[in-house]
Amino acid sequence: MEALAVRLSGLDPYVDGAIRILAFYDTLMRRRVDLPALARASAGLAECVTGIRLHGTGRTIRFAPDGRQATTPPSPASTTLPITLDEEEIGTAWLERPGSPNPLDEVLLDRLALATAAAVERYGPARTTMADPALVELAVSSDGDEVARARALRLLGFAADLPVHVVAVRSRLPLDRIGGLICPARPVKAAPLADVGVILATTLDPARFPAGVRAGIGAAGSPDRSWREARAALRFTTPREPVVRHADLGALALLAQLPPDALRDNADVAAIARVAGNPGDMETLDAYCGTGSLRRAADLLHLHHSSVARRLEHIARTLDIELTEPAGLTRVRLALTAWRLLDA
Repeated sequence: MEALAVRLSGLDPYVDGAIRILAFYDTLMRRRVDLPALARASAGLAECVTGIRLHGTGRTIRFAPDGRQATTPPSPASTTLPITLDEEEIGTAWLERPGSPNPLDEVLLDRLALATAAAVERYGPARTTMADPALVELAVSSDGDEVARARALRLLGFAADLPVHVVAVRSRLPLDRIGGLICPARPVKAAPLADVGVILATTLDPARFPAGVRAGIGAAGSPDRSWREARAALRFTTPREPVVRHADLGALALLAQLPPDALRDNADVAAIARVAGNPGDMETLDAYCGTGSLRRAADLLHLHHSSVARRLEHIARTLDIELTEPAGLTRVRLALTAWRLLDA
């Protein structure tokens, strides 16, 4: 291999320089140098100020060619390159070369970015959001043993003494973006499992979920139990209530444990299925069940209360349930929730 490199280097000065850069960074990576050492060595090789910035920590490292930390205000970058790990951008590397870039600057930055990603992964849990799905599945699976689960959580970057929330997500948005929004302080990890996204976080803010996301949140504690709770809570989400905590469901969570056939055969649920064929009636029923008030439902629907009253009379005849009575409203709320579980 070395003989081939020598032969190639003799063909073109650019190839010779590129091979020397590759060998330079191979040596640094074998020696497992840290980020300051990488930036210092790169600045000496490039003969200009070299910088590294990590998005997750906000840490910026700049070194001058003389091996000292650069204390002067940053100059405009002559060449920049993103640093990626697990297909997620975790930072930026750049050169502050006066004048025109060197033809080999891109090769140098490419190797610097690769070495930086390796160092970030080596010296502590990577501050990326996306994780190995196999590790995430091992952490939340009810089939694994506690030793394997603890090891998976440790590899994901979660301390043994910290409780972990598990979130089940359905969204077209990237999981890493959602995870970064709901848990900006980290640690947070995410991965797709089948048709559901999984997010693990020690703390999270439900109010920070972006629009268009359906999410069920399990209680902090055992990840396998939290995952079961999160999947159940996800089934209770609606366009009007897209984020549901399992702890807030109370006795309603028992509905998720009933066999689908038992729900489907219930007369009230079957009646809701008939109403579901009319989107306007379903919207009215949803607003009324959500507010428990004709006038508040009218405000929510931007309709006159008399129009809503006529709709509800028609719906009540279809359901054969008196919606204005407390018992009837309770029946319809339960039936509507059960029908949504079947739909979910």
